Amino acid sequence: MPKEATLRQIARPALFYVGVVFGLAFCLGVLRVMWIAPWLGEVGAVLVEVPLVLAISWIAAGAALRRWPLRPWGDRAAMGAMAFVALMALELALGGFGFGRTPADMLRSMSTPAGLIGLAGQIGFGLIPLVRQPAG
Repeated sequence: MPKEATLRQIARPALFYVGVVFGLAFCLGVLRVMWIAPWLGEVGAVLVEVPLVLAISWIAAGAALRRWPLRPWGDRAAMGAMAFVALMALELALGGFGFGRTPADMLRSMSTPAGLIGLAGQIGFGLIPLVRQPAG
């Protein structure tokens, strides 16, 4: 049975994973807001964006797990949980510092249909390392 990873061994792939996905999702978010939402509406635009972000997440998790293999199920679950918490912190920071939104504003937006779809995607992001098998 493989031994459990240390916090540092889990943090490296988690931070790589969230960094790659957050960066690319930010770019997709700009496209969603500026070009897709006016055409398809807010819900339609999020329905286009979320599968793309989850595909990016799948690829990024695979890359992270190839570079920093985490074999036990619990270690991959910890990676996903750590990445999810980091993602939510980045979302709060970007919303507050970048767009002047309060945490209450952000919670209210998560209760809309588009917000709930986005939150489901974020939860999926957190779960991907759990189901993504490391190479080898």
